Amino acid sequence: MDALTHNYVPVAQTSDLEAKGHLVVRVEGRTIALFNHNDRIYAIDNRCPHMGFPLHQGSVSNCILTCHWHHARFDLESGGTFDPWADDVRSFPVQIRSGEVWLDLTDHLNAKTHARQRLIDGLQQSISLIIGKSVLALLAEGIEPKEAFQVGLDFGVRYRDRGWGAGLTMHTCMINLLPYLDERDRPRALYHGLAAVAAECAGKPPRFEQQPLPLSEQTADKLPLLENWFRQFIEVRDSRGAERCLVSAIELGVERQQIAQMLFAAVTDHRYLDGGHTLDFTNKALEALDAVGWQNAASVLTSLVRGYASAERKEESNAWRYPIDLVAIVEKAFARLDAAIASGREKQGSWTDRELLVEVLLGEDPQAIADSLLEALGNGATFEELAATVTYAAALRIAQFSTNNDFRDWNTAHHSFTFANAVESGLRRVPSPLLLRGVFDAAMTVYLNRFLNVPPARLPEPGAAIAKPEELLKQLPELLDRQQQVDAAGKLVARYLYSGGNPDRLLAMLGKLLLREDRDFHTIQEIEAAFRQYARLRETKTGVHVLVAATRYLAAHAPTRRSQGQTYEMAEKLHLGEQVFEAS
Repeated sequence: MDALTHNYVPVAQTSDLEAKGHLVVRVEGRTIALFNHNDRIYAIDNRCPHMGFPLHQGSVSNCILTCHWHHARFDLESGGTFDPWADDVRSFPVQIRSGEVWLDLTDHLNAKTHARQRLIDGLQQSISLIIGKSVLALLAEGIEPKEAFQVGLDFGVRYRDRGWGAGLTMHTCMINLLPYLDERDRPRALYHGLAAVAAECAGKPPRFEQQPLPLSEQTADKLPLLENWFRQFIEVRDSRGAERCLVSAIELGVERQQIAQMLFAAVTDHRYLDGGHTLDFTNKALEALDAVGWQNAASVLTSLVRGYASAERKEESNAWRYPIDLVAIVEKAFARLDAAIASGREKQGSWTDRELLVEVLLGEDPQAIADSLLEALGNGATFEELAATVTYAAALRIAQFSTNNDFRDWNTAHHSFTFANAVESGLRRVPSPLLLRGVFDAAMTVYLNRFLNVPPARLPEPGAAIAKPEELLKQLPELLDRQQQVDAAGKLVARYLYSGGNPDRLLAMLGKLLLREDRDFHTIQEIEAAFRQYARLRETKTGVHVLVAATRYLAAHAPTRRSQGQTYEMAEKLHLGEQVFEAS
């Protein structure tokens, strides 16, 4: 008898079920719907796996149970759905013993395998609710966030013919933001990144990768030629030829730094490609590979190539040519670059003119800007120091952005900052003189954006400290519940930090406020870049300015409808087993 009853428990009398047609029973913390249909008894979880509606309120016909809320249909015996967006509902084996209904409550499902497949389903169908539920389920099963990130990364580089774009960039920003966030916000960040990838791939044809050239290991010295070919093919906008060169270099086992240098060289052969996005995408692709140990590097990096070949080149734009030819200025500076680097090599570590250079960068003379960058290199500024100074100047354009400007002008300042941040991050990865050209490009964008600070918003100064700065932090969410609280939000953040508030709590709060809004590519970029900058500038006045800039930008773009957060919150309630609807 023990063998027969080991997995089964009694739940109802068959006479009660036959009289009513269906029953709802609660056993061992579960709510189960019993159906008497065609002289047979069936048992399934009473919560619709889609959004939690009580299934006993549905209807049964021909052994198909239909949920009346969104019309999801389920095989009454197996629980399998005919509508993949709804997920399968759990069914329970039934035995009838002496007029009683007995159910086997043993869980036979491999939860991790199921959740991973559902994540893939959510990506394929671009259904945010499925993605949210899958992320929560996978993390509950103990998988590392980078595993879920890897699924989205592999999907994104395969199922969008145009390759790397805003979706994968947001996805990478989110994995980068995880260490700064409260623990409960981390699944939400993964959800946002994965849903961004799914949305960008929705309805797009897949990308077919080029195969490497038939090279042997003995031709490893071919890298200089492959790099030369790669840049040449990008020059003439031949993405297929360029991609084959890149995949061949990766196949040869070329060092990661050399691959990065190959990419950065091509992406800075022309000025400020696609408003900075092309270089930022490159930097994010490399960071994505860092997060997953460089798995599937060829697929990830070749997804960039089409963007290189098709990108808008600013030397072709009016703003960079007239009334002052900025392209001519930077190209003349590039001709003097090697000499400046050589002159400053022995002096590195002694450069102290950062503040003076910032003043020039924010000034009115592009020739003086180029000359000052070269002078700083000659005086011992390292590549990273030079790039960081330009990035800070770009952040000041946002921190002092005048709200009298057109709303779209926020993005003009934003692009300059995220581009400069990407150049700086790239130079920290590989200190390449070719990538150093990007510092000059970024500096010219800071110059072009000078009108955005007319009149400049005042930078908050240290004032009387408050005794309990955490009380200030509690006010920030309410402030961003209202439109255009740009200056007030920036001042609050500055006062919090100047009063000795905990920077980590501020970063976690800003992350939380970002994640509660609907996904916006530029806002996500802005916050992630500002966090990266602040990590290097902690407890300095320049660090405060960077977070003031980020907060002002976030406040300018809040509040949104927050519909994406509502979807995630539904997924979270279902995951936690909360009762979403009354099962009367």
